[in-house]
Amino acid sequence: MSCSEQQTVTSDSAEAPLLQVEQLTLAFDPRNPVVDQVSFYVQRGETLGIVGESGSGKSLSALSVPRLLPSAAQQLNGQVWFDGEDMSQLNEKQLMALRGNRISVIFQEPMSSLNPLHSIGKQISEVIRLHRPLSKHELFDETVKRLKEVGIEHPEQRYHALPHQLSGGQRQRVMIAMAIANEPDLLIADEPTTALDQQIQKQILDLIQALQKKYQMAVLLITHDLNIVRDYADRVCVMQQGKVIETADTGSVFSDPKQEYTQMLLAADPDGKPVPLEPDAQSLLTVKQLNVWYPIRTGLLKRVTGHIKAVTGAEFDLCQGECIGFLGASGSGKTSLGMAILRLIDSQGEIRFDGQDLNQLSPEALREIRKKIQVVLQDPFGSLSPRMAVGDIIAEGLKVHYPASDSEIKTAVINVMQEVGLDPDTRHRYLHEFSGGQRQRVAIARALILRPKLIILDKPTSALDKSVQKQVVELLKSLQTRHHISYILITHDPAITQSMCHKVIHLDGESTHIPA
Repeated sequence: MSCSEQQTVTSDSAEAPLLQVEQLTLAFDPRNPVVDQVSFYVQRGETLGIVGESGSGKSLSALSVPRLLPSAAQQLNGQVWFDGEDMSQLNEKQLMALRGNRISVIFQEPMSSLNPLHSIGKQISEVIRLHRPLSKHELFDETVKRLKEVGIEHPEQRYHALPHQLSGGQRQRVMIAMAIANEPDLLIADEPTTALDQQIQKQILDLIQALQKKYQMAVLLITHDLNIVRDYADRVCVMQQGKVIETADTGSVFSDPKQEYTQMLLAADPDGKPVPLEPDAQSLLTVKQLNVWYPIRTGLLKRVTGHIKAVTGAEFDLCQGECIGFLGASGSGKTSLGMAILRLIDSQGEIRFDGQDLNQLSPEALREIRKKIQVVLQDPFGSLSPRMAVGDIIAEGLKVHYPASDSEIKTAVINVMQEVGLDPDTRHRYLHEFSGGQRQRVAIARALILRPKLIILDKPTSALDKSVQKQVVELLKSLQTRHHISYILITHDPAITQSMCHKVIHLDGESTHIPA
């Protein structure tokens, strides 16, 4: 009997499931199904974790329930039953009555899901108003109640806030408030904690779990991280290449995984030790009493009335070939410290790199230093131009800093692409034609082609699958060994710092310290 056949629950069972998906097959091209005969069920009040890497079909399988599939997707086979109703037989009006009411979805990226022009209160109240006829005053009270319920402080004031005025964790709480506004029977949480630090991840998952118990919701938790479902799912369904390959209760999956792919997901956290330091490694970067304070300007004349103290009194020394980690929760000042070292934001204090104080250099002198310090940002798709071919993206810094012929640039691009594990024949393609892990390799190649002494890595693996994270970490360590590069790693993942970093700086938004 196949894994998918084992999951099917018939109507003869003691309690019919709230949600039942049977032999679901979806495709953008009928010859190549992206979801292939998938079956699973969710009981009332239960949490089912659907786990798999990007492209495994887990999100498409979940979004087939409320019929929110992309327009190009076709359902070739299978049935979706919700509370005894065949979803394929419902018209658009009946589906609208279910969506946001009895079936709700928390999407992966709140900044893409929330309207940037409307206040969060207006967006939550709209979901309530669609399904419940309330007066304007009642609607405001109900919206404030939901904001308070998900842990938004000062909800009456936050009602009028725009999405960009909130932190990542707060935006995710707003998405949860919208999803539970009408107390649904089924909550679909599609990668609800991606790119959040571990502390905020736990807060969000604990919140979902508490609301589930309060309203007796069934939860479909979609994630690429098996460790997330360990404490939150009753059962786990593992997907690979559009198929369900293993399903069991959570304890069994972690104690005795049957499939090799499941075992790989469980072992996907970066491991090993940092690259050994040379005994005579020289100091490359020294930071002393560095402050990054953002001025608060008020009044008609925009006078400075105070400061937001992102980083206060940072001090550390980085040797050639060494890796230092900046570890802390969102908003603790990690990225601000990294951007200050790059001289992309103002700071006070001493930043001495390769014998020169960067805060004392002229723009012309700083330009010469920049080819020795490069950065790899969190989201390559957002930080690199989608209109340029990958080869041109990689070569851009080389063209700026070094006079070279077209043939020399071509050779350098081919060499560095091979070095980071990319096929040089793909250099004429564009970013959207690459996977997330490949795009991150493009960003690394772009930094590496200048042969820098220091690369600042700003959360380089946060939005990647665990297995791809491990590949990128191993690549970075191999490049460090080969070229004696120093790294500053900005992250909120302790497992990555243990694998890469010789020492770790913990930031808490006010101060920094290196533990003894």
